[in-house]
Amino acid sequence: MRREQQFLDMLYGRLAELRDEAERAVSEALTLGDTTSQGRLERDVLVAERSGLLAAFDAGERGLCFGRLMFRDGRDHHIGRIGMRRDDAERTPLVVDWRADVARPFYLATGHTPMGLRRRRHISTEGPRATALHDEILDLTDTIRTGHEGSDADAVLLAALDTARTGRMHEIVQTIQAEQDRIIRAPHTGVLVVEGGPGTGKTAVALHRAAYLLYAQRELLARRAVLIVGPNPAFLGYIGEVLPSLGETGVMLATLGELFPGVTATGIDTPAAAEAKGRATMADALARFVRDKQSLPDPAIVIPHEDGDLVLDADIASDARWLARGTRLPHNLARPHFAFSVIDALTDQLTDRIGADPYGGPNLLGPDDIAQLGKAIATSSEVHAAIGELWPHLTPRQLVADFLSEPVHLPEADAEAIRRTGGAWTPADVPLLDEAAELLGEDDSAARAAAEGRRQQRIAYAQGVLDLSYGSRTQEFEDREDEDSEVLAAHDLIDAERLAERNEEADHRSAAERAAADRTWAFGHIIVDEAQELSTMAWRLLMRRSPTRSMTLVGDPAQTAEPGGCGSWSEILAPYVEDRFEHTRLGVNYRTPAEIMAIAAEVARSADPAFEPPSSVRATGVRPWARHTADLPGAVAGAVARETREEGRIAVIAPRDRLDALRTALPDASAGRTPDLTRPVVLLDPRQAKGLEFDTVIVAEPAEFGTSDLYVALTRATQRLGVVHTGPLPRGLDGLAADGPTAGPEPEEGTPGNGTPGNGTPGEGTLTAPEK
Repeated sequence: MRREQQFLDMLYGRLAELRDEAERAVSEALTLGDTTSQGRLERDVLVAERSGLLAAFDAGERGLCFGRLMFRDGRDHHIGRIGMRRDDAERTPLVVDWRADVARPFYLATGHTPMGLRRRRHISTEGPRATALHDEILDLTDTIRTGHEGSDADAVLLAALDTARTGRMHEIVQTIQAEQDRIIRAPHTGVLVVEGGPGTGKTAVALHRAAYLLYAQRELLARRAVLIVGPNPAFLGYIGEVLPSLGETGVMLATLGELFPGVTATGIDTPAAAEAKGRATMADALARFVRDKQSLPDPAIVIPHEDGDLVLDADIASDARWLARGTRLPHNLARPHFAFSVIDALTDQLTDRIGADPYGGPNLLGPDDIAQLGKAIATSSEVHAAIGELWPHLTPRQLVADFLSEPVHLPEADAEAIRRTGGAWTPADVPLLDEAAELLGEDDSAARAAAEGRRQQRIAYAQGVLDLSYGSRTQEFEDREDEDSEVLAAHDLIDAERLAERNEEADHRSAAERAAADRTWAFGHIIVDEAQELSTMAWRLLMRRSPTRSMTLVGDPAQTAEPGGCGSWSEILAPYVEDRFEHTRLGVNYRTPAEIMAIAAEVARSADPAFEPPSSVRATGVRPWARHTADLPGAVAGAVARETREEGRIAVIAPRDRLDALRTALPDASAGRTPDLTRPVVLLDPRQAKGLEFDTVIVAEPAEFGTSDLYVALTRATQRLGVVHTGPLPRGLDGLAADGPTAGPEPEEGTPGNGTPGNGTPGEGTLTAPEK
């Protein structure tokens, strides 16, 4: 222990040196002159690089070193969150990054396959102080004993699992299990599906896989970024510190409702509306709706003109529409083709009228005359108004809003389900907006023209600078012909255009920041959590963001709750990669105790008798309890008051329409769209609870949950589970009350009963508390 503490002291000393160097470099860079574009660029690059190092150092400080590998051949490596080297000529490694190949035995070695190890040491720390060691002997010929050997190889894991929750997910680099490590480092470059039941660590595995890929493919992913899609804002807040704690910040976290720039979907759909919007038929309905916008005049549109009215009839518009559609360009990009065809037809119409030879000869107008007529028609506001009426310029928001207000090309039931006028965008609207953007295309001709104008201004300015420089130099060397020729040669090496390019402002935003603002951004890798919940339309959106199909999909079909969710991996992926995806399953439940998992499994079997839950690695001896009451808010408040005597955080999970009443009864609980999960008590609906974990969970009114939602709610607890209900318990839970524990600790005398008699006399509403 003393030697390990000495090593940690030296390690943290080296970390302080590296941090000082990085801070000094940032300070010096900020004082550099920025009078030139090159100077600003060099400064910004240096600041970004050193600031990234500082972030990595800050991340690695907590648990800087957590393990040690001692090999039979004498090699000895400490393992930590970040790699670190000595300040010597050889740059000797001090601590090895957990993602390096040499660190793999820390996660994979066993007594049967020791991978060259003599012993493996787990080092527990609090800040820079070593608090415990746990040695696993993997070479039975090793006779050395330190007094820190342990017969239970899972002691470190179980200690971590029993630790009280903090409201934030932590990295698991100290306790990654062999099956998890194989997934994290999987060489598969396409779609990797990680399936696992509650508590199997699939989310943590996906996040650590992201960290591993950012380590192994640094150059690529630094440019293209990694996207992590989560089921709700609460979940993103819960996992938000994992990757930064591993020193990785080049990641964009978003819900589906945040994947259309400028839109944050806060509205709520009915289940029927969400299901209808998620069907593949919506793509066809939107495409047909766009074609409906490409109309023909009925009757013909008469456009006033000084040389006689122009008539834009159905024949002209039909020919123009056929030509524009033939380009196979999106609606807005095909619009100029429609407009040019109409303008040409109207020009021909006017040419025939004005220049017709009364004696039947050729048209009397020459090419210049016809060009002048065409120019006048092309600049006519009345002509453009008519073109806009037949082939309007559309925006995705405008198109989808119009479609939702009067849905067409859909079955009547679906149309009625999604019909609405106004209101906030919902998560199910975002794939529709993205589909509309694809159908419409972005006519950026005006933006490109403006950018070209700015570019020409920079070139003109640069030319002036060169002319001044050239004039002063030629004056200086006018009597020195040889040197003058050298000046001219040097002047020819750079022209105004290159000089202007050098002085363009660089975009110093991170890849993740640029990706968040660009709907068409192609990510280097995408991770989707609770992937089974996404609809067909949502998958169309995500696949556009991943042209290389480099993805890690995490989920559990048994937990599918969204009505539009696919549930089947083959059904999800067949349109995009056919059967070219790798599927793996995690089968060990690290979070949910066996006592709780047994109850949850019975609920799942009520819908699927063949259901097999993941195997729990531990039992707590605390049985779940149930309480029947006539006063749901009061009973839940009383249960929360009792559970706060225990260490850790509490979640009350209830049907959405019960939350307002429960919020009144639990004024100190955090609730809402983005609840603060670090608060002692959190109030959630089952969809918000997805992917989260708490020490204690109290499920309110379970009969009002769907089977999948109830299964999710029951499996969020790491220690204790209670159920409060006013009516009969649903199938799977009906044995909980009958088999529930006997009455436990009574409330203090005089405490408001919330349905529980103050003197502890059994009766309606008596809490059946857990027994050890």
